[in-house]
Amino acid sequence: SHLGRPKGKDPNLKMDNVAKKLEALLGKPVKKLDDCIGEHVKNELAKMNEGDVCLLENVRFYAEEEKNDPEFSKKLAELADLYVNDAFGTAHRAHSSTAGVAQYLPAVAGFLIEKEVAVMGKALTNPERPFVAILGGAKVSDKIGVIENLLGRVDALLIGGAMAFTFLLAKGYKTGKSLVEEDKVTLAKEIMEKASARGVKLYLPKDVVVADKTDDTAGVVKTVKAEEIPDELIGVDIGPETVKEFSAVIKGAKTVIWNGPMGIFETKKFSEGTKKIAEALAEVKGVTIVGGGDSASAVQKMGYANKITHISTGGGASLEFLEGRELPGIAVLQNK
Repeated sequence: SHLGRPKGKDPNLKMDNVAKKLEALLGKPVKKLDDCIGEHVKNELAKMNEGDVCLLENVRFYAEEEKNDPEFSKKLAELADLYVNDAFGTAHRAHSSTAGVAQYLPAVAGFLIEKEVAVMGKALTNPERPFVAILGGAKVSDKIGVIENLLGRVDALLIGGAMAFTFLLAKGYKTGKSLVEEDKVTLAKEIMEKASARGVKLYLPKDVVVADKTDDTAGVVKTVKAEEIPDELIGVDIGPETVKEFSAVIKGAKTVIWNGPMGIFETKKFSEGTKKIAEALAEVKGVTIVGGGDSASAVQKMGYANKITHISTGGGASLEFLEGRELPGIAVLQNK
């Protein structure tokens, strides 16, 4: 496995603590080796008996790992008879340990990757309807591919988070000091037109919570209509009317995908919108999928994780999957 983003061999990013955690989870000893390739590693692995577990050192201690270097991939492959990838969170990266090694060994998916691909794949290709997508987070630019792909599949698209302000600006509303991507306003208009042409209902906030600062030190915090954001204030969350409308759409759905928080949920004052959307999702009588990253943390933090069908373990990977892109770490596996 890899750990962190080391520049060369970093003693703070060795896999020792991972080995201890793995021992606790497996309930059996885990032998941690100080390298991931080479003769010493081969010799140690040759001593293993059936049922033994060895953990190799951080593969990113070698720059060749992220370059997907064929020689490095070969050296990793020499250590095994079979390659199982169960790290969906890294499946969007074409690195030696996620893609390269599969060129030299029989390569298959683990149970987690199987579940990720099966649940999200069905939602995209053959969803129970109505199919609703909720997108949030900071930037439209991060989600363009997802929006484009989902517009041809969903019945309704709900947009919250800071990315909603670029859409509100595209509608001619003033957005105060809210985070907007002015260079994406034309794109936001095109997305709204496409949604309309395809019969997809696109929902934007009707009201928003605004504040003078984006953290706990905010002195001014109030709710205003989406078209009445004061010049000097910043949009930080969706308002109660929006929560009511979004929640009704969500609860009427049979398949829901959520990626990205509705506001600055890390700050308690601005977490209500995200919390209420998580609550609505937990009440859906159908398939609910939360893309990794911030929305997954929000659902877990708010205690609704056990009421969601599937919480993806990949942030970037689930985004790319929702964009309809082929993930290199999955493309190389034999039981796709």
